Order: sequence, then C-alpha cells, then structure tokens
Amino acid sequence: MSFGSRLLLAWACNVAAIWVAARLLDGIDYESFWHLVIAGLVFGIVNWLVKPVVTLLALPVIVLTLGVALFFVNLLMLYVTSWLAPGFRIDGFGDAVLGTLVIWVVNLVLRAVFDVDGRRRRRDRER
Repeated sequence: MSFGSRLLLAWACNVAAIWVAARLLDGIDYESFWHLVIAGLVFGIVNWLVKPVVTLLALPVIVLTLGVALFFVNLLMLYVTSWLAPGFRIDGFGDAVLGTLVIWVVNLVLRAVFDVDGRRRRRDRER
C-alpha cells in the first residue's frame, strides 16, 4: 500500500471514529457531513504535528504514570481538533473523555482490520 493510500485510509478511519463518537455521545456533534470530513482531516493533522511535541514535553509525566498520561495527551488532541475544526464541537469534559475512548477503540479496530500502518506487510517480509 502506498503512502498516499495509507494516508487516505487513516483519514477515513478518523472520520469514521469521530462519526461513531458523535452517534454514541450527545455531547459530541458536527453540523454537516463536510464538517465531519474536515474534523477528521484536522484530527489527523493535529495528531501528526502537535501530538509528538506534546508527548515529548509530557514524557516525564508519561513515564511517572506508566503511560496513563498518554490518554490525556489524546484528550488534548481531540480538544484542539474541536477548537480548530469549524462545525465540530464537544460540550463538556465528560463527553471529551468518553469521546477519546470511543475514537481510540474505533481507530484501533479499523486500523488493524485495514492494516493502515502496514504491520502485516512488514511482518511477512521479516519471515
């Protein structure tokens, strides 16, 4: 799978994950399908550009909490997405926490099913 197709698939996974979170939780919402697509794009860009910097800065706390602080880094990335993406909103902290969990689970499943990260291909090459 080429880099471009992996990127598009990752974007589609983000859109699907945000859609599921919005369907399950009343406090996460988007105005239209296009706002959802833009939120998925913004979420992917935020995770690609901002998350590594925040993770590096939070590394001592992440180590001290044995990785639990990574959840709060992901939560922050969802909030940043809601601040940057027009038409996408999160009503409260509880909704953001549950939304982060839902988005993480949906992305985990979809990325594994569609092998977005190419792990299956690398594993087959190593054999």
